[in-house]
Order: sequence, then structure tokens, then C-alpha cells
Amino acid sequence: MDVVALIGRILFAVLFIGSGYAHVTQAETMGGYAASKGVPMAKVATLASGVLIIVGGLLVLLGIWLDLGALLLVVFLLPTAFLMHAFWKETDPQAKQLEMVNFNKAVGLGGAALLIFALYAGYGDAVGITITGPLF
Repeated sequence: MDVVALIGRILFAVLFIGSGYAHVTQAETMGGYAASKGVPMAKVATLASGVLIIVGGLLVLLGIWLDLGALLLVVFLLPTAFLMHAFWKETDPQAKQLEMVNFNKAVGLGGAALLIFALYAGYGDAVGITITGPLF
């Protein structure tokens, strides 16, 4: 099961590392989109969120303080769901559906990150292949 946990961590973390890279390298464009959603200081928020999810993703991927890495991802995912994917504000049915899908995806990934946090905070390096034990 250690290998299965490692594969799951890799698949989960790569999503955030790649997305974080896009946040940092395309901050102008992504910041413009965030500004259109009402995010204050959108470019700074885009850069900060990019760094946050890169660090969180790397911690989960490498097995270094997995609990902290998972919490960093939760800190990104749950506010993002409500700020960026507020489907209830959309009037166009197609836009509403798209935002609902993205909202549900962000909330679901946030739930998965909370499960990772609970698993590694509770059982530590007994689950999967890790470099360190939990921080919390």
C-alpha cells in the first residue's frame, strides 16, 4: 500500500505544481481574470496563490510535512471555490454550469486535501513513503 499512497500523492500533487507554475508565469493574464471576479490586488493574489500551491504540492509530492502541504492546498482551494467559481452569481446557463463544475471540483479537491491532512497527521510516516513525519 505504500506504493499506492505514493502514486496517489504524485497524481494529486502534480496538478497543483503545474497550476502554481501557471499562476507565477502567467500572473498578468490570470491576475486579470481574478480581478474580473472581484479579487482584491489580483496580480499579487495570483502570484501568492501560485507560490502557495507550488509549496503545498511539493511538500505532498516529496513527503515532507505532508500534513502542512495538504493544509496549504486547503487554504488555496476552499476560498478559491467561493471567490472564483461563484456559480450562483451567473445568469447565463452555460457559464453557471461551467462555474458549478469548477466549484465542485475545487471543493472536492479541498476535501481530498483534508483527508490527506487527517491521514498523515494521524498516522504520520506509517502511511506511504515519506521523507519526514507530520509537522502537526
